Amino acid sequence: MATSDPAATVPGGALESRERRRVLAGTMVGTTIEWYDFFIYAQAAGLVLAPLFLAPLSDASPALAQVLSFATIGISFLFRPLGAVVAGALGDRFGRKRVLVATLVMMGLATCLIGVLPTYAQIGIAAPVLLILLRIIQGFSAGGEWGGAALMSVEHAPVNKRGFFGAYPQIGVPCGMILATFVVWVITAAIGPQAFLEWGWRIPFLLSFLLIIVGHLIRRSVEESPVFKLMQNRRAESSAPLGRLLRKNSREVILSALIFIANNAAGYLVIAYLATYASRPVDEFGLGMDRGPVLLATTLASFGWLISTLYGGVLSDKLGRVRTFQLGYVLLAAWSVPMWFMVDTGNIYMYFVGLFVFTLTLGLSYGPQSALYAEMFPAEVRYSGVSIGYALGAILGGAFAPTIAELLLAETGASWSIGVYIIVASAISFVGVSLVKEPKGVDLYADRAEPTSPSIRRLADLSPHRLVGSSPCGLVDPSSVTRSGTRPAAVRALGGPVPARTRC
Repeated sequence: MATSDPAATVPGGALESRERRRVLAGTMVGTTIEWYDFFIYAQAAGLVLAPLFLAPLSDASPALAQVLSFATIGISFLFRPLGAVVAGALGDRFGRKRVLVATLVMMGLATCLIGVLPTYAQIGIAAPVLLILLRIIQGFSAGGEWGGAALMSVEHAPVNKRGFFGAYPQIGVPCGMILATFVVWVITAAIGPQAFLEWGWRIPFLLSFLLIIVGHLIRRSVEESPVFKLMQNRRAESSAPLGRLLRKNSREVILSALIFIANNAAGYLVIAYLATYASRPVDEFGLGMDRGPVLLATTLASFGWLISTLYGGVLSDKLGRVRTFQLGYVLLAAWSVPMWFMVDTGNIYMYFVGLFVFTLTLGLSYGPQSALYAEMFPAEVRYSGVSIGYALGAILGGAFAPTIAELLLAETGASWSIGVYIIVASAISFVGVSLVKEPKGVDLYADRAEPTSPSIRRLADLSPHRLVGSSPCGLVDPSSVTRSGTRPAAVRALGGPVPARTRC
């Protein structure tokens, strides 16, 4: 009946609280840096990459060159599942922490190399080929990033705060969006649009090097997930995570992909499309608004995404993951068409308000995502499951959302048709999440698969209150239980007091 975290009332509780703060900081800062890298490319694809890397096509047909520039965003998504498979298998077998550090470095190096890449005018066709290659590396690393960050936060969380803890890696997306858009705005304002097109676009990519160092130091200080530590004690008897995932949890993978479609599609309109649409010339199906104010308004509007994402995580701890997602998708669908009428006024204040409300609806279907996905999969395949489901959802959702939006606008001449596209995506995701049985509060330590060996069967029979004590259990060293009944961090997360003298 107690509502407070027991760790705070026992010796070592303060230490656990500090570790949790490090986890939240590490997952948020790490995802912010990785998504900054990803979004800098998305911003550049909308603003400068077409004339620089597709020069002949851009001269002949600017609209087609812009469509292909947006398509390079989607190409990297096709390699996210591969990154998710590799990172998921490594993360489930060797730990979340090591994989997170590796994906951060890989993403940052690819981003820095884009910043020094010669253009088409300098090396010809090799320029777009190398650009796509580096973009593929970005997609591969992004495929492994989110799942690890989500699990590190949720698996360290008290059971009644998983939504809140899980929202921290989620707010890395709007934070990365804010940082990327703000950097582009500052550089453009400082040197002017022409200088930005000529050489200034490289600066945001090169700044990634400094961010990598910061993120690497923070992530190295974070302890491995307590669920993974417990898994290590029975690793020898477990089957390959990917094979088991496909045999036992393919339904969850499909549902997690469907759930993410609408949020990711709408998110990439904010990230890569809206600022481009508003600031390009009218004769190129744009609104002709000044780029500087548009970038600033987009940056400020993204704070709505950040705020609502945190609120969505907290709300899911009270209302439930499924209902919070359902509410978010209803609101997203309701605002998807009206927003375009506000944007099309060409007034910067109406643009800001329309976009700000749009980002508020996004958070309710994004904040609870880490907790929902973590609770959908058993521990043995959790990293693989959430990463692959997320990556597939991103392909079906955001990968080609800017390209689809551009084609719809060119075909219909009406921007509100893009809103109809988001309504259809919202309906699909609403159905997907409605097919999930509410998982809030499930035991993250439970295998949930049928035990196949005596030791694993014995493990499945244990309650949380019996996870410490004698060494024959093979779970927790008895020396870690003090005479006063202090529990190890991995067991404290399960909740409930544990007697000092416990036998299996």
